[in-house]
Amino acid sequence: MFMNNYLEKLPSFVDTIESIKETIIANIVLIGQIPAPTFKEKRRAGIFMDRLAECRVDECTTDGYRNPIGIVRGTSSSKPPIFLIAHIDTIFARDVDHNFIVEENSITGPGVTDNSVGVGVLLSLPEILRKLKVRFQSDLVLAGVIQSIGKGNLRGVRHLVKTWPTPIRGAVCIEGIELGRLNYYSDGMVRCEVECNISALNGVKHKFKPNAILVLNEVINQILKLRLPQRPRARVIIGKVAGGFKHGDIALESTLGFEIQSDSDKMVKLIFNDIKDIIEAISHEYEVELTFKTISNLKASTLTYNHPLVKSTRKVMKELEINPAGGPCESELSIFLSRKIPAITLGITNGENHHQKNAQVKIDPMFKGIAQIIGVIMAIDSGVCDE
Repeated sequence: MFMNNYLEKLPSFVDTIESIKETIIANIVLIGQIPAPTFKEKRRAGIFMDRLAECRVDECTTDGYRNPIGIVRGTSSSKPPIFLIAHIDTIFARDVDHNFIVEENSITGPGVTDNSVGVGVLLSLPEILRKLKVRFQSDLVLAGVIQSIGKGNLRGVRHLVKTWPTPIRGAVCIEGIELGRLNYYSDGMVRCEVECNISALNGVKHKFKPNAILVLNEVINQILKLRLPQRPRARVIIGKVAGGFKHGDIALESTLGFEIQSDSDKMVKLIFNDIKDIIEAISHEYEVELTFKTISNLKASTLTYNHPLVKSTRKVMKELEINPAGGPCESELSIFLSRKIPAITLGITNGENHHQKNAQVKIDPMFKGIAQIIGVIMAIDSGVCDE
């Protein structure tokens, strides 16, 4: 099937996909209402497998890392597979109420934007493809990867791609939001935590007892004084601070979380070493114990803007009247790109309250979002990644 042929069909796909919206919503709610904090995804992974089996995929399996996988066989045994990936872990603990609320044009619940919509759509793809009467030359590998976010450090997808026995033709990473995102490069990144624990210091007598929160505040102040270049672009994001017990007591423990990002791995390393020096100096100056830990890291990797996969995806979006928005993506995408496998990340729909318990997604834009994924699979299947 040639590119222009299927581009013309995409707008009609939207209506066909919408005709089974109850199935798609049911899959999103089914998966979303099962808690799956990172490292504790076993139950959600089991439901993912069960649902794929009910959807009559050609093969259901798990890899050696317990990533649940469904395979939809293609018509050609000589073509490498196309991967469709969505991470199944979320940031919410098991004790959070995971009840989802479905209204006329919205679904609300913790983790719906990241990434229950992505996983629910992945589960719906076999039914969607049957409804559209679409088949591909390549096998489709539908993988719900575990241990992706935070301290998971993308372990699930790293193992899946590293141990896959054949070449991989191309990959689409699916995220719940935002519709229009087109990520085709990943910045270098190091995610870090600094812990200050005053109570652990035995035998140290302070003239003035230090406050763990104020010590980390000084770390933040020193980080903010760093002169960061505009080229290569680089930034340090202070993302998380926690500490103290009650209003009237000096804080004995506190934790700071931050991320160093740059399109240059060398610059990430330089900034990391500068911050390490800052932490050692403050630890010595205040006579406190500061523990500096690396939580996760990624190397910078990219497709070019004019790579055939990126160009084809923009054409698919244009046909569906979706406005593409670029930007780096520190996700599963980086693992494929670092292994020279062409890949992009796409968003399904629009939403709000991202990463909050009342996160919400819109239902109506979802069908365009799914149609774009089908269009991109068609582009890969027609050979845009085969150079």
